[in-house]
Formats: sequence, structure tokens, C-alpha cells
Amino acid sequence: MLDTKQFLSAIHQIAEEKGISKDKIVETIQLAIAAAYKKDYGEKSQIIRAKLDPETGDIGITQIKYVIEGADEEGYVTGPLPLKLEEEKDVSERRLEQEAGEELKIKYSPEKHILLEEAKKINKKLKVGDEVVTVLETKTDFGRIAAQTAKQVIIQKLREIERDVIFEEFKKKEGEIISGVVQRREGPMVFVDLGKTNGLLIPAEQIENDNYRINQRFRFYILRVEETNKGPVILLSRSHPRLIAKLFEFEVPEIETGSVEIKSIAREAGSRSKIAVLSKEEGIDPIGSLVGQKGVRVQTVINELSGEKIDIIEWNDDSAKFIANALSPAKVLDVKIMDKNRQHALVEVGDDQFSLAIGKKGQNVRLAAKLTGWKIDVRSPKEKISSEELESPSADSEPAIGGEPAVNGADAEIETK
Repeated sequence: MLDTKQFLSAIHQIAEEKGISKDKIVETIQLAIAAAYKKDYGEKSQIIRAKLDPETGDIGITQIKYVIEGADEEGYVTGPLPLKLEEEKDVSERRLEQEAGEELKIKYSPEKHILLEEAKKINKKLKVGDEVVTVLETKTDFGRIAAQTAKQVIIQKLREIERDVIFEEFKKKEGEIISGVVQRREGPMVFVDLGKTNGLLIPAEQIENDNYRINQRFRFYILRVEETNKGPVILLSRSHPRLIAKLFEFEVPEIETGSVEIKSIAREAGSRSKIAVLSKEEGIDPIGSLVGQKGVRVQTVINELSGEKIDIIEWNDDSAKFIANALSPAKVLDVKIMDKNRQHALVEVGDDQFSLAIGKKGQNVRLAAKLTGWKIDVRSPKEKISSEELESPSADSEPAIGGEPAVNGADAEIETK
């Protein structure tokens, strides 16, 4: 015997535990009741629907028949097919018909179809595709097999609903930061416990210094959320430039209020990053805001990134000044704009600053080029430069370092490496 009070209690409990709306749970239970009813009291081809009143627990059972134009001698439905009938068509049958290039056919069944001529006798306004609803006797005394069928329907449907809820929730969080715990590793892949579901950290989005030990907690950038047959997949990143921007947003109130803006970011994950900032209010030091008192703010971000070095640069609308700032900590003597259209600049530094400007394996000038979006040549005053070279870089000249566009702090696109 079906205990509707237990069903109503289950609705509230599941809704609270899973974060699923009560309406969807009621819909799931209705499907389960209809499946159980059909198992014990209906026919295989019947379309049974159940209606549960979540307030009173009352249940109504109905049978649905679709109005069709007619049936041919072979027993197939003729005329336009109602959309719902096409949806209910067996997938394997539909695929075989498509492969054979055959027209979609549906076998006529008196249990689920009613001819238009007969339907008109019930209601003259009925047309092809409409539903004829017949109220059936309500019965809730189901056998063991029917009850098991109902249970399976509920479990399967709730899983589908829960997947949809998780997908919708995390889809809205794309481009945001989330905290998670390393759950397990399978080869180079890292699976992260995000609470309601797991996230996936692929090798290209990892930082070498992280190690990713089991039960270790990190903050991750939600790169992309994809829907698959096995449920939603949340792709995470620890190497995306926007991770740094988001971490500073948590630590620096001036960014949240709009007093300080992150203009661009250049990053070589796990090693070093440069971040360009701009103050929008007089009296506010943009670099000092990110550094914090005794460096506490920037150090918090560095610790979260497993010791990655961060250079904070002041943004400047003057390209020459911005390029000079971007080469920090090296001191620049002069910046010559060689080709504004091609964004090619020549930077002069002192002999003692040359190696610092270039950086280890060219990292400093490479990051400066990414940050500014300019191609940068670094030379010492001892090196002679011809007038032709100053006017425009020739095709045969040594290529400038860099040339990759900066990552804008507000408008960075979500990409996988």
C-alpha cells in the first residue's frame, strides 16, 4: 500500500539534502507512481500519468491517447505525426530508419492512439496531435515488482535532476574561483572534491610546484563546464592568468570598490607573473594597494600560488612609459618606438642592467612583451643602431622578443592550453 505521507516527507527531505526544487521531486514521484500503476494495472503500450497533490497527498491517474489522422493496411500511423510520438519513438528504431533513408514510421496502437474520426465524437474541437485524457480508477496497492520499478524510476530521475542542478550551478560560475580538496590522482589527471561534485585538473592547467597531495586544499579557476552523458564535467585551472586577478580581488578591497583596476596580466605559471594596475582615484597608490602593509596582500597570493614570483607594474597610457615600467626591476634609460603600427619598440638599458632586463632565459623581457602587447628589443648604449633600423625594422633584422598579446584583467577569454 502506498503511503502518501511518507512520499510527502521524502519530498521535503530530498529537496533539502540535494538542493533540488520540490516541483521536480514531485514530478519524479509522479513518474514513479505512473510506472508502478502501469506495471500492475495497465498495458505495456499504455501512456499512464499520475498527478500527486503535494499538500494533501491525493493521487489522480489518467490515460493519454494521441489523436492521429489514420492508419494504413500495414498498421502504421498515417498523416502528420504528433511531436511527442516522434520523441517516444525507440532510439534504435529511429537510427535504423535514418540509416536506411526511410521515412519515420510509428506502429498504430489502440492503447496510445485514437483516430481523428473517433476523437471528434468525444470533442469536435480535437485535432491531430491533441491528447485525449481518460481518468482511471486510482489504485495505490502495488506489488513488489511494481514498487521496485517505481524505486528505480525515482533513483534514475533524481540522478538526472541532480546532474542538471549541478551543471546549471557551476555553469554560472565559469570564470570564478572555487576552493577544493585534492581527492585522487589518476596518472597526470587530478580529481578535486568541490563539495557537490568533482572537478578535473588536466596537466596543461597544473602548476609544477603544487605537488597535488591527497587532501591538500587549493583555490582553482573554473575554466569551463561541459555536459556529458556521465554528468557535468568541471574543468579547473591553476595556471590561467585570471586566477591571479581573482586572488587579488579577494585580498584587495580597492579592486572590489573600483578604486584600483587590473589592466593586464602576463604569466608563466609556477615561475613568474607580471600584473599591470591603474588607480582610478587620486591619492590611492595602485601598487601599494596590491602589495599591502608589509607585503601581506601580495604574499598571501604568492603563497596560494606555491611561491610564484609576482611583479606589480603601474599601467600607463603612454606606451613608452608602460614598456619601461614593464621591464621592472631593470632600470630603463630610453624607449624608442620603432614602429607604432607593428608595435615594435627598442629599449636601451645600462650595461649593468642588461642581464636583469632580459631575465633568466629571457623571462623578464618575454613577460614584459606579453604584458604590453609590444615586441621589445633590449640593447645597451654600446651597441650602435643605424638610422634605417630606427625608422623601421627590416625583414632581415633579428626578430624582437615577445609579440604575444597581453591578457586583459577584465576581459580575458577562457581558454585551454
